[in-house]
Amino acid sequence: MSQRTLTADRIPEHSLPERERRLVRTKRELHEKLVIALNITAVGTMTDEQLRLEVRRGAEELCRYSPELSTAVERERLVQEVMDEAFGLGPLEPLMKDSAVSDIVINGPNTVYVERHGRLELTGVRFDDDRHLRQVVQRIVGRVGRRVDEASPLVDARLADGSRVNAVFPPVALDGTLVSIRRFGSRPLALQDLVRADTLAPEIAEFLRACVASKVNIIISGGTGSGKTTLLNALSAFIPDGERIVTIEDAAELRLQRRHVARMETRPGNAEGAGVVSTRDLLKNALRMRPDRIIVGECRGAEALDMLQAMNTGHDGSMTTLHANDTRDALSRIEIMIGAGGIELPIWAIRRQVASAVQLVVQIARLGGGARKIVKISEVTGFDGVEISLVDLFTFVQTGLDANDRAVGHFHATGARPRSMDRLRTYGATVADDLFERRDLGCPGAAK
Repeated sequence: MSQRTLTADRIPEHSLPERERRLVRTKRELHEKLVIALNITAVGTMTDEQLRLEVRRGAEELCRYSPELSTAVERERLVQEVMDEAFGLGPLEPLMKDSAVSDIVINGPNTVYVERHGRLELTGVRFDDDRHLRQVVQRIVGRVGRRVDEASPLVDARLADGSRVNAVFPPVALDGTLVSIRRFGSRPLALQDLVRADTLAPEIAEFLRACVASKVNIIISGGTGSGKTTLLNALSAFIPDGERIVTIEDAAELRLQRRHVARMETRPGNAEGAGVVSTRDLLKNALRMRPDRIIVGECRGAEALDMLQAMNTGHDGSMTTLHANDTRDALSRIEIMIGAGGIELPIWAIRRQVASAVQLVVQIARLGGGARKIVKISEVTGFDGVEISLVDLFTFVQTGLDANDRAVGHFHATGARPRSMDRLRTYGATVADDLFERRDLGCPGAAK
């Protein structure tokens, strides 16, 4: 731990009541005394657990002799703040411990929002100033070998619990550092959890379970925060044991519910731009790693072509996510990503590749009030030389909003029988034909 980590906060005291101002000054003095009291030589030989115990012991001892801390509650509060600043995420630490918080959005040091149950709300959390906020972010990204500063102001990283962090530093961020933290629960959600949350109907869950087990190539598309990664994690539970899965991500956030997983993460360049390891690099390397399935956390560029080639060359059951507003738009996005990557292929060749590689596109969306729904599942049925043929199997029809302004409606089977049914039966999946009869599907709570 560096001495700077324990340096006193710089809270704008003039904005606080007198009692709070005295506590701020006490905390500052406590920080300074702790830095002096710690044996720096000994610190270098301690484990992380030993160091935490030593800092807490020192903080508690110093608190006993502070006249400002008249109660045990105040002393414990101050000790905890010191520990959060030294080892955690400073002012953000209480929010990270709140299981109801799914997202933390920071617009500069004095504006921190959280999302709870699909709704954003302003918190009272504050940083001393923008420098304090930047230091917390740099501590986060430094732990996973990333860097962010004025010269390299954009970063994607992850926390130890798998939460994803995106930050933008000035001068790109005009009014102070911008941070978004996408949090994940203590355990990955299972597909049945998503059914109970009305994200999909039980019949749709049954079909997706069969598709994954039968090695259908799947693209999950949707907007930011729609639940793409959560759905991908849930579907991974139905990959048969014994299959080797290779995952590729920009910032590792997948928590696949399988044992045999080889995880890889891209790497940005250094200050000189050297040392970049891209998704394309990792995809090409993955083909040499004897994978049964390849899962790319998110396709964003020219690696989309490599993903299609992997799906077409014996790696059935591969999956990826991408940003798109509709299942057909998802296929168009793949065409654009391949073209934007400088790969010169005629459009008919790209579309033929897409049609032969992708069998299913699942569209998930975040609707009114934060409700997340699988709004469409479409099957790719072929290529006629001009367009890719796409047939909708299931849709979600929104009928309105409930008393809490959350989207409500019903899931619907279109009546189309998927061409992949023969494949599902070949792999031993049991899916009844009447599952696809044209009708509204049962989904407890969807129309409440």
